[in-house]
Amino acid sequence: MASHKSNAFTYATIVAMGGFVFGIDAALISGAVGFITEEFGLTDIQLGFAVGASAWGVLLALLFVGYACNKLGRKRALQISAAFYLISAIGSAFAPNYTILIASRFLGGLAFSSISMASMYIGEIAPPKWRGKLVSMIQINIVVGLSAAYFINYWIQSLATSGTEWVSAVNLDTDTWRWMLGSEILFAALWFTLLFFIPRSPMWLALQNRIEESKMVMYKVLTENEVTVQIAQMKEAIASVGENNSSLAQLKEIFSKPMRITFIIAITLAIAQQATGINAILFYAPTVFEQLGMGTDAAFAQSIWLGVIGVVFTILGLLVVDKVGRRPMIIGGMVWIIFSLGICFYGFNTATYSISKEDTTELVDISNVAGLHNLVGQSYKSDIEFKQALIDNIGAEDAKKYSSALMQKAANINGLLILIGILSFIAAFQSTIGPVMWVLFSEIFPISNRGIAIPFFTLITSLTSSFVQTFFPWQLSNMGISYTLLFYASAVAIGLVILFIYLKETKNLTIEEVQLALAPKKK
Repeated sequence: MASHKSNAFTYATIVAMGGFVFGIDAALISGAVGFITEEFGLTDIQLGFAVGASAWGVLLALLFVGYACNKLGRKRALQISAAFYLISAIGSAFAPNYTILIASRFLGGLAFSSISMASMYIGEIAPPKWRGKLVSMIQINIVVGLSAAYFINYWIQSLATSGTEWVSAVNLDTDTWRWMLGSEILFAALWFTLLFFIPRSPMWLALQNRIEESKMVMYKVLTENEVTVQIAQMKEAIASVGENNSSLAQLKEIFSKPMRITFIIAITLAIAQQATGINAILFYAPTVFEQLGMGTDAAFAQSIWLGVIGVVFTILGLLVVDKVGRRPMIIGGMVWIIFSLGICFYGFNTATYSISKEDTTELVDISNVAGLHNLVGQSYKSDIEFKQALIDNIGAEDAKKYSSALMQKAANINGLLILIGILSFIAAFQSTIGPVMWVLFSEIFPISNRGIAIPFFTLITSLTSSFVQTFFPWQLSNMGISYTLLFYASAVAIGLVILFIYLKETKNLTIEEVQLALAPKKK
C-alpha cells in the first residue's frame, strides 16, 4: 500500500476509534439499567433520564462544537472530547448517588459530539474515492463498541453470579453495574493518547490561511495530482467564503434558498435516523428481550447478538456504499426497517400473558405472592394490561423488581418471529441509514459552512435520540412495546417519502460537484 494511502487509513482509524468509545459508552448502560433502578429506586422517567443523560449532554456540546472546530481545529476538539469520555467513565463508575451518575453521564454526552467531528475530519483527509469507506469506519467502530459492551456486560453479569470468592472480594457481585460502567476507562484513555499522533485537518489549516502546512498534510494522504486539484478547489472555496466566515454567517447560509434541498435532505435524515428507535433497542437491549419472556441472564446473552449482527452488516454496508450508491442504500434501508418493525409489532401485538397455578409456587421470593393467585386463569392481551394487573395485585415495587421473572413465566409469544424482526431491524439500520447518513453529512455541505452545518444537523439527530432514550421506559409502560415500535415505523415512513423525493446520488462526486447536484433548479 502506498504511503499516502497507509497514512490516510491510519489517521482515519485513530479518529474513527471515537466511534468505538461512543459504542462502549452508549451500550454499557443497558446492562446497568436494572441495577441502578433498584439501587436508587428510580421511576420510569428517572430511569429514562439516567440512560438519556448522555444524549442531553451532546445537545449542549453541539451548540459549541462548530465554534470549537473552527477556532481550535478538528484535532484539538477531538482531544477535548476524548478527555470528557475519560472523566465521565470514572465519575459514572464511582457515582455515590443518582445526581452524580446523571452529571457524569451528561459530561460523557458532551463527548458524543466527537462523532460529527470525526466524520468531518475523515471527510477532509480522505482521498475522494476512499471517502465513503473511511467515513463509514466510524459506524463500524460504533457497532464494534456496542458489541463489545454487550459482551462485557454479559461477562461481568456471569462473573457476578458465579459465587466465586474473588468476585466477592472485589465487590463485583454487589457493585456489578459499577464494574460495567467502569470498563470504559481503559478505552477512553487509549483513544485520548492516540489522538496526539494525527495531523491537523488540511481543510482547517487552509481556512486559517496556513496553506503550506495544509499542503504538507495533504502530501501525507493524497497523490501529487490529487493535492494539486484539492489546493485549487480549496483556494476557490476560501475565496468564495471571503470575510463572511463567522459562525452566524455559516448558520444563516444553511437556511438560505440555495441550500433548500440540502437542508431538507439533512434534517430528514437527522430525524429519521433516530426516529427508527435504534437507541431504544440498543440502550435498553436486555429490557427489550425481557419483553419476550426471557430471564435476565438470557436477555443479557441475546443482547450480544445485536452487536454481532451490527458488526457483520455494518461491514457489508462499508463494502457496498461506494458501489451501490447513497440513495439506493438509504431508500432501500428505510423500507427494510419499516418491514422489520412491522414484524416486531405483529409478534408483540398477538402475544398473550397469563399466570398458571404452578407458576405461583415457583415465585416464592415475592413478598405478596398470594396476590398472584388472583391472576391465575386470567389471560391478558397486552404487556400493559398484564403489568397493570401485577401492580394492582402485588404492588408496584414487587411488580418492577420481579418484572423479568414474571414476564418469563407469563408470556405466550412468538419469540422467534420477534427475535428475527429485531435482528433484521439491526441489520437494516447498521448497513444502511446508520453509516450512510454520516457519509452524506461529510459530502453534502459546502466548505463555506460545513464547520457549523455538520454539528447543527448532528444536534437535530441528538435531540431526536434524547427524546427516544428518555421516554422509552414511559412508552413501554403506557403504550406497550408493540405500539411503541409501530410509532417508530410510522416516523420512518414519513422520512422515506420525503427522501424519495429529494435525495440525490453523491457517490464518486467531489464536494463541489455535490453542491451543483443539490442546487435548486432555476425556473
